[in-house]
Amino acid sequence: MNTTDQHNMHDHSKHSSEPEMDHSQHTGMEHSAHQGHVMHAKMEDRSAHASHAGHGTDHTGHEGMFRIRFWWSLLLSIPVLLYSEMIQMWLGFNPPSFPLSEWIPFVFSVVIFIYGGLPFLNMAVPELKDRKPGMMTLISLAISVAFAYSVAAEFINLGEGFFWELVTLIDIMLLGHWLEMRSVRQASGALNELAKLMPDTAERIHHGDMTETVPVSALKRGDLFLVRPGASVPADGEVIDGHSNVNEAMITGESKPVHKMNGAKVIAGTLNGDGSLRVRVTATGNETALAGIMRLVEQAQQSKSKTQVLADKAAGWLFYIALAAALVTGIAWTIADAFNLEVLTRVVTVLVIACPHALGLAIPLVVAITTALGAKNGILVRDRLALEAAREIDVVIFDKTGTLTQGQFGVVDMATADDWDSDRALALASAVESDSEHLIATAIRRFARDRKLVIPPISRFSALKGRGVQADFDNQTYYVGGPRLLEMLSLTPTSNLASFTDSASNNSQTVVYLATNEEIIAAISIADVIRPESKQAIAELHKLGIEVAMLTGDSQAVAKAVASQLGIKRVFAEVLPEHKDQKVSELQKAGKRVAMVGDGVNDAPALTRADVGIAIGGGTDVAIESAGIVLVNSNPLDVVKIFDLSRASYRKMIQNLVWATGYNVFALPLAAGVLAPLGILLSPAVGAVLMSLSTIVVAVNAQLLRRHKLAA
Repeated sequence: MNTTDQHNMHDHSKHSSEPEMDHSQHTGMEHSAHQGHVMHAKMEDRSAHASHAGHGTDHTGHEGMFRIRFWWSLLLSIPVLLYSEMIQMWLGFNPPSFPLSEWIPFVFSVVIFIYGGLPFLNMAVPELKDRKPGMMTLISLAISVAFAYSVAAEFINLGEGFFWELVTLIDIMLLGHWLEMRSVRQASGALNELAKLMPDTAERIHHGDMTETVPVSALKRGDLFLVRPGASVPADGEVIDGHSNVNEAMITGESKPVHKMNGAKVIAGTLNGDGSLRVRVTATGNETALAGIMRLVEQAQQSKSKTQVLADKAAGWLFYIALAAALVTGIAWTIADAFNLEVLTRVVTVLVIACPHALGLAIPLVVAITTALGAKNGILVRDRLALEAAREIDVVIFDKTGTLTQGQFGVVDMATADDWDSDRALALASAVESDSEHLIATAIRRFARDRKLVIPPISRFSALKGRGVQADFDNQTYYVGGPRLLEMLSLTPTSNLASFTDSASNNSQTVVYLATNEEIIAAISIADVIRPESKQAIAELHKLGIEVAMLTGDSQAVAKAVASQLGIKRVFAEVLPEHKDQKVSELQKAGKRVAMVGDGVNDAPALTRADVGIAIGGGTDVAIESAGIVLVNSNPLDVVKIFDLSRASYRKMIQNLVWATGYNVFALPLAAGVLAPLGILLSPAVGAVLMSLSTIVVAVNAQLLRRHKLAA
């Protein structure tokens, strides 16, 4: 059936009770994928909004604990250093002597070990219980060995203990973990900033137009609230009165304020402009878009990537390597120089040097900063594995309706009779359709509104079953409808209008006409409007050497028309929902790494099947939950940013891993005494200083990722 017949076949009079056109009549739209295609305002999740607060508090608590213990341990370390013979020799001074002063290093070191070392010992217990030694086990082993040796040396006359080395090691470890917790907290700042967007109170409207200030938590679905100029929106809702420009950049990434009027959706946390709005609540608390975004960001920050797993495994292996190296060191030095204090010194030093603090910091910081950077650019990473895999993608498959297109009918073009101005004709067509709720009527009115046209008043509106609508203006009856309307009026399009119709039909566009009883005034082509950013997104992906394909349940004609406009060569059309994932699987079997971009329920299997599933933020909940990455702004161009972010993040991870592991590769042989014949020996204290420097370098390198400007 020709798509130009679709408008005629719809009964306008029944539209209010049957808001959607028969699916079989609309090849231009995939309604199965868009029953509820609205701005994603209710991202359902098991976690609550308040859970983030707990998460953030947890980080803050750890940070505070390490900070306090560091400063107290550092203060208590001063007497240990002052009364250590080695330090006195180096500095050439003698501190005041008094009875029992020789016990100061021992006593204070015991306090520092118990107070400052206790967090590491406690955190090592779960690792040992699980028989999975890791970073905390290594740190605990190092400080415990140093402490035990020093205590033994104090009472068994093994020589001077390692008290000053022990306390400085604990100080450095506490400092490192304090810095790590602070960096993680700062990297998680995106969540904190999102939380700040929510106002504490709202002005609820009651008894007509009276307002009362209530906590935001007191708002319920269906309540009315007032948003004054310059105020933040306290809950998701629908504007019922007023108009204003609302800044949604903090949520959607859209820099241009969005005009809001009756019927428009507003998002909690966005900032109102100069006008005032009266809004009906549609979602509060955990159901708001902002709460959903916060949960997605938190999920990403808590997830582990393959690289993170690799770092954890490296730490576990390092434990065994450290034990083996210590054993070999002990045996080798015993054979070479007999068993003595120096042997124990070398063993202790090896175990101290093996502490993988920088290794543990290398990946988490990059992950946290990457997540924050993505959120800032409208990219929500639900699964770190997805972002990491993005750098290796060969093919990106786009769903058509709602992804490359807007998922709603819009006016594509129009042509008029020779003696008619297009704005005048459009304004008149919009007026005739003013009382209709048909999808095509909505598209025409929206197009006229976007062009800021003055809509003339009409009278005697009526629907023509199966043909269109009619209304009177200025003592003249005007009609809007498709080919069956023209048959009823016995009108034939002029040559220019006929040519326009043929061209639109070849592109699978619906054509409706504005007419009187005597003439056809204008022809208007309607179609699912292509997003303005789609063509550029396709071009940028091609520049990156990535193949682009389109997957849709629409007809071949519609699919090819859209693909032709966007420069997409590979098209999968007339694909049933249950077969979409098969197309992804076919490409994967051919050796391709596939990313799928979609928004509908019928895209969910393909999103799950793909190596990287990318959901449009305005899509359905099912699609979003099936994807590893969500585009908040529903902008296809943001797909390009994903690949840039993936590659930048991976580079930082590798750089940090190389530095962290390189430190151990360099320091362990020195600690074992490989260069002892040359007089080069690495003490535990010097090793701890080097480890601290390694940690700082890793942290600074990760922070440099914040300066990266994403492509597109």
